[in-house]
Amino acid sequence: MAGLRLGPLLRYVDWESGCTATVWVEASRPCTVEVRCADGASGASPTFSVAGHHYALVTVEGLTPGSTTAYEVLIGSRRVWPPEDTRLPPSTITTPPVATPAGPGKGAAESAGASSDGVRISFGSCRWAAAPGGGHDPVGPDALVTLATRLAADPAAERPDVLLLLGDQVYADETSAATRRRLAARRDLKEPPGAEIADYEEYTYLYDESWRDPEVRWLLSTVPSCMIFDDHDVIDDWNTSAAWQRDIRATPWWHERIVSGLMSYWVHQHLGNLSPAELAADPVYAAVRASPDGTEALRRFAAETDADPARTRWSYRRVFGRVRLVMVDTRAARVLAEDRRAMLDPEEADWLREAVLDDPASYDHLLIGSSLPWLLPPLVHDAERWNAALCAGVRGGRWARFGEKVRRAGDLEHWAAFPKSFDRFAELLREAASGPDAPATVCVLSGDVHHAYITEPRWPDDPPADGSASATASAPSAGGTPASRVLQLTCSPVHNSVPRWIRAGFRFGWSRTGRRIGRFLSRHGRTGASPVTWDRAGGPWFGNQLMTLTLLGRKSALTLVQATEGKQGAQLEAVLKRSLTPED
Repeated sequence: MAGLRLGPLLRYVDWESGCTATVWVEASRPCTVEVRCADGASGASPTFSVAGHHYALVTVEGLTPGSTTAYEVLIGSRRVWPPEDTRLPPSTITTPPVATPAGPGKGAAESAGASSDGVRISFGSCRWAAAPGGGHDPVGPDALVTLATRLAADPAAERPDVLLLLGDQVYADETSAATRRRLAARRDLKEPPGAEIADYEEYTYLYDESWRDPEVRWLLSTVPSCMIFDDHDVIDDWNTSAAWQRDIRATPWWHERIVSGLMSYWVHQHLGNLSPAELAADPVYAAVRASPDGTEALRRFAAETDADPARTRWSYRRVFGRVRLVMVDTRAARVLAEDRRAMLDPEEADWLREAVLDDPASYDHLLIGSSLPWLLPPLVHDAERWNAALCAGVRGGRWARFGEKVRRAGDLEHWAAFPKSFDRFAELLREAASGPDAPATVCVLSGDVHHAYITEPRWPDDPPADGSASATASAPSAGGTPASRVLQLTCSPVHNSVPRWIRAGFRFGWSRTGRRIGRFLSRHGRTGASPVTWDRAGGPWFGNQLMTLTLLGRKSALTLVQATEGKQGAQLEAVLKRSLTPED
């Protein structure tokens, strides 16, 4: 008899029709999975098989726009979700109101399908699975578990409309004691890759551990989620450089690791990012579903993608009323050759430009999800840009070899380590924030660095026609039209830690002394001036945390909460509440 092994996860909710959603599950054996809603909406799908595991992504149709409805999952005629003994509320699907043409008395938020409370988008990255069985947690309360507990206990609490998980959803290179015991039961951990993940089956252990926690399982069943990988989903500093890639590919265990990592990401995370129409047009999804065992078709896809990353696009675009989200792959899409080094390959960069600039009048807020921060503390930024120049040979071969060692030792592989890509991204943001149809805000959402902070970039004005020197700290504008407010909002970790000495290093990176050291490195590396300058507008904050944007019309507000241990157990403490747009 088939049962529910993992899930359900509520993934895609259609904000344009308000009547369609997708629900991801893993079953214990081949079967047909049905999702049945209290309002009469439903959907069913047969499972597809990968490496002895059985999955379904069920498209639920007929939902009522602007409603919240409970749902259950059935296999055959047997209900498998919610569990009979659950103490948690019913899992629900919430849909936005149907978009209607703007008319007299209707604001942009109403006409675009946003609720009167706006669109709430919570985000963060870097999550170790919670300590099992309520045991001691060395890194403190899990922000995701704490959020789930609060929402389950208080039906009136503000609930995110969508949860953005910006990378390191699982840690293939830092396994828990429980996972290491499972690994040791099937192979010798003295052989490479040791206590790290080796193959697809072992990747399933990570998702079991991360998504089976009862509170997190319920949260992901009732709050839609968008995901993108970062390095630890595969390995620390994945795709740092061409030299790093050559070295890792020479190891006997790497091929199976990268193929399995991409396969498991495709199954567990990527599919749920796609709309039903995108799924219907996906040839890999069709091939895997058409086969009694889709393992080889998916292995072939993953191996070909590793050999030629440009053949696959992991980036995607989503719309939430008058809010546009563009989620960017900053890992697999890299060009690593030193003479062509880029964060995004040319086709990916063109796609990003079109996704950002297409029809700007259709959105009031632009969100760009990048697992890696674009703007770092100035010293760290200058060090990465200096290091990139050394590795490119600006100071000769000896310095280049030294630079590669420093790059790997210091994890110098953010946007600043790809200087041309950094500059092009800065120009893209400037363009998106300018003109008569500019949105109210342009926000880069990021994680990775195990703390939270806010930065605000500034572009110098274009020089006057007479060539005289003129530069101000104003944001970009065009034709006298007020520009968007451009911000980077960095939030990490959801559940992890950072050593005290690294905390001190991040703080020092913002200091005057740190900036002076950065300027010295820039001169040594002959890097030239950055096209933008930036200030820290908030933080740094350290702890297990989540940020939430509330977007209503052209207004935007930001909240940062941290999971803390109190007398009544773990709770979410508000650290920051701030309006990002004028309160008029």
